[in-house]
This record gives sequence, C-alpha cells and structure tokens, in this order.
Amino acid sequence: MSRRDRAGAPTVVVTGASAGIGRATARLFGARGADVVLLARGRKGLEAAAAEVEARGGRALVVPTDVADPEQVEAAAQAAEDAFGPIDVWVNCAFSTVFAPFTEVTPEEYRRATEVTYFGFVNGTRAALRRMLPRDAGAIVQVGSALGFRSVPLQSVYCGAKHAINGFTSSVRTELLHRKSRVAVTVVQMPAVNTPQFDWVLSRLPKHPRPVAPVYQPEVAARAVVHAADHPRRKQYYVGASTVATILGNRIAPALLDRYLARTGYDAQQMDGRPGTGRPVNLWEPADGPDGRDHGAHGIFDDSSSPHAPQAALARHPVLVAAASAVAGAAVGAVLKPVRNGRRR
Repeated sequence: MSRRDRAGAPTVVVTGASAGIGRATARLFGARGADVVLLARGRKGLEAAAAEVEARGGRALVVPTDVADPEQVEAAAQAAEDAFGPIDVWVNCAFSTVFAPFTEVTPEEYRRATEVTYFGFVNGTRAALRRMLPRDAGAIVQVGSALGFRSVPLQSVYCGAKHAINGFTSSVRTELLHRKSRVAVTVVQMPAVNTPQFDWVLSRLPKHPRPVAPVYQPEVAARAVVHAADHPRRKQYYVGASTVATILGNRIAPALLDRYLARTGYDAQQMDGRPGTGRPVNLWEPADGPDGRDHGAHGIFDDSSSPHAPQAALARHPVLVAAASAVAGAAVGAVLKPVRNGRRR
C-alpha cells in the first residue's frame, strides 16, 4: 500500500521500540493507523513489535539501529522517509544503564551507557530536525524521567544522562523559538515503569534491581507520549503523582531528600529473595540477540504496577489542571502562612 493510499497516516519513528515504553508507544501509534518506524538493536523484539503494530492497523518498518552511532541513526531516518514519506513524529526513548555505586562503574561502562541514553537522544533529535526544519513541521518527543530532576543512589549513569537530556532539550527549544519554527519539541517526565530493563540492566547490586514504588505499566507512559506528540507545544508533561511529588519535593527540600534517599534508596531499588547475577545484560549487545528472546513491553512487576495514572489523565485536560493548581496553591499558601507569620514574630 502506498502512502497515497493512506492519506493522513502520520510517519512516526520510535527509538527503543523493541521493549518497554517504546514498545507500548509503537503499539499505540499502530492502533491509530500510523506508519511506525521501529529502531532498536535487537531484531527479535523489533519484529515482534512490528507484528503488534500491523495487527492494530498500522504499518511497520524494522530498522535495527544502535542510537549511539549517529551514522546509523541518520541512515534509519532516511530509510523511514524512503518507505513512508516525511517524518511527522520522532520519539526518543532508547536507553541503557548500570545499577551500581558510582565507584563500581568502569569508565567504559559509563561512556557506553551515556552514549546510548544521552547521545542517542542527541542523534535522534539531529536526524529529525534535519528533515523537519526545511518543512517547518514536525514534533519531537523526549521520554524523560523524574530522575532527571531528582537523582537517586545507584543510578548515577541514568540520572546524569536524564539531567543532560533536560538541559539539551531546553537549549534546542529556545533555538527553535528564536527562528520562529513550527517544529516542536517536548519532554514527558516518567515515573517508575514496569519494563524489562530490570531483567537485563547491568547490575552490581547484591539483589535483583527493581523500580521504586509506585510503579506504572508501560501503557500509562505510552498514552502520555502519544498525547505529547499531538500537543507538543507544551514544554513538558509529568506522568504520575509520584513524578510531580518528586520534582516539587526536590525544589522545596533537596537536602532533606538527600538524607532520605541515602537512608532508603538502596533497599528500595532491590528485591528480596532474588539474586542480582545470572541475568542477560544489554549494555554492549541486545538482550534479545541470537540466544535471547523477545521481552515485550512489560517487566516482571505486573502484580504491583498500576494500569492507570489519574494525574496523567488530568494533565491531558488543561482547564482541570489550572483549577486543581489554583486549589493546591491556595492550600499550600494557607499551610505556609502561619510559618511566615511565626518567622516575622
């Protein structure tokens, strides 16, 4: 079927599409009839994702890509437009990381994880802008994290990369505003999500790594990404009340959070009763390689993960958000007023 036969079908590129949030996002775009270009290193996961996209009514193109390599990303972008036409939406989602104290992460591991998690976003944004700017149209969605505002122990690699993504994206956004471009870039800040990353991340923890509760299903994140692609002019979106609380808490009492995380952060990121070794590791090679398997969108925490985020649903309705913010602001003001009066006395 040619693009002319699918009038109005958007072309969407999703990095990290073989599993987790990227996989769930690709499926959701497929259900909307989009032409979805799937980028990741592991072919098994990509082919399974492609089958899911097509089963839901979209078209899929599998392009095995290491997003840390700018030439591979550029080639993938060209393949996307050769197959489906101009790219309308580019979603940067791919990442890799290491769970370990900073002093136990080698320079090579740190470099590799940063190249994937940070430079992968840079490379994807560059390839997208190279095509969107001449047309003065398109949307780029960066999948961020609450940990891009509030760092936690044992994840210095990931936290550093997510902080960098926020700074990089803000700079690019101001440049687009300067040139009065209609290309939009937005960030969706995520909470803890039940993805397969905890089964394949490089970990030097004594126990199996786990997300810090509350945990949400990948579909919650995917709905937020698709909404951001539809409404990309907003600077950022927050998914989950825990994300909002983390970001606000860090603004109000960062030193208190430091002490709290130093006391609780190690145990909260590990599972009792499960060893931390003997798992596949995807830092250097995809976990669904020749001897691997398709990991899907979900991790092993289905029993403790929520399929809904009322806060994220509310955020899709700006009028309700404004009203809720006004009420919250009044409540906070009422709480703080006695404190301020006491300080004056």
